[in-house]
Amino acid sequence: MFDKTTQEKLDNLRDILIELDGVVVAFSGGVDSTFLSYIAQRTLGKRALAVTGRSVTLAKSEFKEAIKLARQIGIRHRILKTTEILVESFEKNPPNRCYYCKNELFTHLRAIAADENLPHIIEGSNADDLCDFRPGMRAAQELEIRSPLVEAGFTKIEIREISKKLGLSTWDKPAMPCLSSRIPYGDKITVEKITQVEKAESSLHALGFRHLRVRHHGPIARIEIPREEFPRLF
Repeated sequence: MFDKTTQEKLDNLRDILIELDGVVVAFSGGVDSTFLSYIAQRTLGKRALAVTGRSVTLAKSEFKEAIKLARQIGIRHRILKTTEILVESFEKNPPNRCYYCKNELFTHLRAIAADENLPHIIEGSNADDLCDFRPGMRAAQELEIRSPLVEAGFTKIEIREISKKLGLSTWDKPAMPCLSSRIPYGDKITVEKITQVEKAESSLHALGFRHLRVRHHGPIARIEIPREEFPRLF
């Protein structure tokens, strides 16, 4: 099914997971974490647990899809209520906002891992993420969270291609960062703003648009969609 290079990476990923012997997967339902959860479940069985953080910064539709995907994969799944929006450093919305969000999430995941007697926490960053500005990865490093997809050398394109061959519905899913990313740095993050963004994007999704963002600029909403879809939107 796979070429030699891809198969070697998959074997390496499985070897990493076997070595870890038990994992809690930070599971958002995105392309990367779904692929990682799929492989973890088939490698470790009940020694793999997916955990989804539930907060106002996660769109309700994404939360529901994460639950659905976990069932389809067959991985054990727990829901964790997170309150990063109450963390003052996150609420102020600095450029390293994601650091405070991930620190909150991973700290709670450590407690779950201890409760489940699972020795490691893993997350779905891929090799391409190393070239981006990812403050959340610093939180992962500080709390000794493993990134098996990075360790095995998987790129985003490879993950999408393999996911398609494995029959995962997320193979062509658009990137969906948390809703707080729609608010410009320095503008305070509030539940009201997050709710406005979520309602706006939900309305556009209902009209059939998949790749989109609605940026919050006070009284103005800036809609981002592919140029070829401008006529249909207008």
